[in-house]
Amino acid sequence: MPAPFSIAFLTHEPFYPPSGGGSAEAVYLVQEMVRRGHAVHVFGPQIDDAETVAKKFGVRLHQFTRWPMGRYAKLRNFKYLAYPFFLERMVAAAARTTKFELLFSQHAISAVAAGKLKKQLRVPVLMNFPDLLTGFMETWPSYVAPKPLVQALMRYELSLPGRYEVDGVGAISDEFAGRLAARGYPRERICPIYYGYDAQAFPLRAQLPPAARPPVVVMHGSFDAHHLGEIAFGAVKTVVAQKPGTIFRFVGRRTAGLEKFLQRAQTLSNFKFEAAGFTPYAEVSRQLASANVGIVPYEESAGTHCAFVAKIVEYVATGLPVVCTPLNSVRGYFQKDPLVKFSKFDGEDFGRQIMAWLAEPVSQWQPYAASSAARVRAELDWLPLCRKAVDFAEKICSASRPVT
Repeated sequence: MPAPFSIAFLTHEPFYPPSGGGSAEAVYLVQEMVRRGHAVHVFGPQIDDAETVAKKFGVRLHQFTRWPMGRYAKLRNFKYLAYPFFLERMVAAAARTTKFELLFSQHAISAVAAGKLKKQLRVPVLMNFPDLLTGFMETWPSYVAPKPLVQALMRYELSLPGRYEVDGVGAISDEFAGRLAARGYPRERICPIYYGYDAQAFPLRAQLPPAARPPVVVMHGSFDAHHLGEIAFGAVKTVVAQKPGTIFRFVGRRTAGLEKFLQRAQTLSNFKFEAAGFTPYAEVSRQLASANVGIVPYEESAGTHCAFVAKIVEYVATGLPVVCTPLNSVRGYFQKDPLVKFSKFDGEDFGRQIMAWLAEPVSQWQPYAASSAARVRAELDWLPLCRKAVDFAEKICSASRPVT
């Protein structure tokens, strides 16, 4: 193991507690860095009880306090555009008293600041991309996100590593790595990390839900626009028409997107749902364990094709049969998994796949649940993934250190 490094960790999301989506990864990456003895400075939005958090994780927090930041903050997108300007100055100010040996940016928004700081501070930069952020905008209405603008933003995001000649890139998936390479960034400098889960928080369920109870189809997450579109609605419509007692369970904050979807779905006769609201990460697995099928009805976009979706990993870890749209990122990994069915990008077909799971005898898939869960536990738990990521970061740091 190399001598400890001083690392500036840049993020646009509150560090702790994780707010959903890609934010959870930051905590596990930082824990692995600190475990190896590195001095980690986290630059990000202001959080509650910062002193306790800094002590808990063994880091120094540099907090952005000009305005609230977060996944559910008002005017979020405008704040994201302005944030890199201030983040760059925060890090530059701290660098006057602390010599950083690596800038590690989390997500594209902080990558903008890290790229601009590279030449200014003469420090190696690793840009980690837990998603293709602007790629999700392809599913937004054109009056909100005109297609030419979205394409320009995606080109800009994918150009960041080459534009700033950074030293390495962490990629959410092989699909994302391929898109970066197609933009001319050297493939050997890209490390596909994937997106993981906390194996302790998602154990294999001990028992199946009672057969006499109405089936439960579950989905958890942040419920953004690309999660609950025409595919999700078409799937619900298909299922309730064929199996009226089915309950659709939504585990997560009741966002505007979820509320709009529920209002629409309630126009269907026989639609039944549960939506309790925000659920702490450690309690999500209980909601999955008592379900019959987990779903990932993502609309098609560059963002969803690049995303290594945590939902599908957590469903399989729990031993839950899954239906997912054919996203390039996860299809390559799970295409032979007996617990996963891939639909077309079509709501009716997605609904048919749900019905296929509900009709399939448990004896046909249950014997494979333990082995499927063991595979993701061995390969996609945060511990092995973060070891891989920090190994990559240490390699970049070591290459930049003068030989003594």
